[in-house]
Amino acid sequence: MTAAAVIEARDVSLTFQTADGPVYALSKVNLTVTEGEFVSFIGPSGCGKTTLLRVIADLEQATDGRISVNGMSPQDARLKRAYGYVFQAPALYPWRTVERNVALPLEIMGLDDAAGRIRRNLELVNLAGFEKKFPWQLSGGMQQRVSIARALAFDPKLLLMDEPFGALDEIVRDKLNQQLLELWDRTGKTVVFVTHSIPEAVFLSTRIVVMSPRPGRIIDIIETNFPRTRTLDMRETPEFLAVAHRVREGLKAGHSYED
Repeated sequence: MTAAAVIEARDVSLTFQTADGPVYALSKVNLTVTEGEFVSFIGPSGCGKTTLLRVIADLEQATDGRISVNGMSPQDARLKRAYGYVFQAPALYPWRTVERNVALPLEIMGLDDAAGRIRRNLELVNLAGFEKKFPWQLSGGMQQRVSIARALAFDPKLLLMDEPFGALDEIVRDKLNQQLLELWDRTGKTVVFVTHSIPEAVFLSTRIVVMSPRPGRIIDIIETNFPRTRTLDMRETPEFLAVAHRVREGLKAGHSYED
């Protein structure tokens, strides 16, 4: 049985008009993401990976082409809360406790069983017992886990993540990568993840979308074919290194190392 399409992009382009002339952020992007996948966008700064994520989330609007999210326009998907969004920074309110930060979308949406939802999602990100803490009492990694719990609070089928671990040290990042894979496996969510890190993209993903700048476009889509249950040791295997090499070659082909 073929998995349902969660995201479909056809010839999606986006041009920003500036005082210095047009900036071509995306050009002719074609991509299908199916239910239950973990898809990473990788590329250098300015390649359009975050812009593409923002178009999916209706935070930016494409100037050409078409895109659907769960069979709806991005605007309808946003209004119907069809996805959760995790930003690069945790973006937590410092005057709200952990549980009240997670509760924010539930309050806005007026959903029932808020206490139960908060409890379940804090358990999912291994933060049970930290409900009454404030963000300033938590480490950076714990704060980002709170933001993930908040994005999951209303149980969206799709989770959009914009370099959520980019500012963390390597040890914390490795641990959160493992926890994110466990969460993905337990919940069956579809995840779209933006990263600069080749090892992170290969470790997490079912498919890796390699993007190139000037203008932002997809130059390769790589299937990893790894099992859902993964350990950090797999990063030393020939299979892992072969996929990482293909990603690196794709980035070179896209001239990602030019100034």
